Amino acid sequence: MPSGVDRRPLFGLAAALLVAADLASKALVEAAFDHGQAVPIAGDWLQLRLVYNPGAAFGLHLGPHSRWIFLAIALVALMVLWRMARATPSRDRFRHLALGLVAGGAAGNLVDRIRSPHGVVDFLDVGVGALRWPTFNVADIGVSCGAVALAISLWLEDARREGKDLGLRPEDAGLKD
Repeated sequence: MPSGVDRRPLFGLAAALLVAADLASKALVEAAFDHGQAVPIAGDWLQLRLVYNPGAAFGLHLGPHSRWIFLAIALVALMVLWRMARATPSRDRFRHLALGLVAGGAAGNLVDRIRSPHGVVDFLDVGVGALRWPTFNVADIGVSCGAVALAISLWLEDARREGKDLGLRPEDAGLKD
């Protein structure tokens, strides 16, 4: 690809695809399940279970105004992510993808906070017996994977600045020109 091609649309594309997948999956689960109903997918290890989270990750709750506090935090986060994407060189597709995943996840959960006083729709329940990870959704997967990818991207940038040869280069994976 020519070096002058702008790769920033990857940020928006990744975010938009994640929001679409998140909202579609939540709509399907809400249409098909009653609150709290569990359907085993892979035995006890993976279940679909419709729950509403009025707080933040892992059920963090800040009282009666949690919805509005986390809505404001999500809006600020989206602005920061957008600015980071604008400041990222267009050739750094890996970082644009990472930022897009985090932004898409934040936007997907933001839509839930706006549309419903019940909170964010969560439905992926993983664990064994009483040992369960907090229920999550597609947006949460995007935020988590994007955050890990962003950390790797920043780590690789720091290593390049320090002149370290880690043997890992984004261009080897086709992620940079």
